[in-house]
Amino acid sequence: MRYDLVIFDNDGVLVDSERISNRILADCLTEAGFPTTFEESVRDFMGAAIHRVHDLVRERDGGSLPKGFDAGYHARVFAAFERELEPVQGAGTVLEKLAADGVAYCLASSGGHERIRVALRKTGLYDRFGEQRIFSAQDVGRGKPAPDLFLHAARTMGVAPERCAVVEDSALGVAAARAAGMDVYGYTAMTPAAKLKDATALFGGMAELPDLLFG
Repeated sequence: MRYDLVIFDNDGVLVDSERISNRILADCLTEAGFPTTFEESVRDFMGAAIHRVHDLVRERDGGSLPKGFDAGYHARVFAAFERELEPVQGAGTVLEKLAADGVAYCLASSGGHERIRVALRKTGLYDRFGEQRIFSAQDVGRGKPAPDLFLHAARTMGVAPERCAVVEDSALGVAAARAAGMDVYGYTAMTPAAKLKDATALFGGMAELPDLLFG
């Protein structure tokens, strides 16, 4: 099948940010009185919008995060991005190939608009998207695993859901793509394959992706 649109997640798929952001999130939650390890942060929050952090703390611990938590967390993440963030190896090459082959692509992330742009600019990927092909959970109000974000991206790009392929690295993202009626390709660099078992196919390196999409 030749897809008309490829929708990329950002964190962990285009930019190698998950280890950075989950390390900082675990620290922030612990400092706020909700002890969390890096592994627990990855398990519970990887691929999620920030509202999920608040929701799970409320449901699990019966408490609420302090005022200013989000701003403090994001400030620390952005500072760390400036110091440490790199693109996922091979991501730029995949985008180049899609562009050369005339295949439309866009980005749909649980992250906020500011976070997306900070990450793309730091890694040199921003110019491959521009403002018209960047979508955030902020645009729809509900993050993954709800399908809203992917459906919004497809609708804005003028492509039917069944003609879209999603590239994801989290179980929440895979669930969202499936709920949207889209094929989804699971990137296993950081997430065990078993957690992405509902994906259309799995891959461990970006060099494998073009053949999976169009081979």
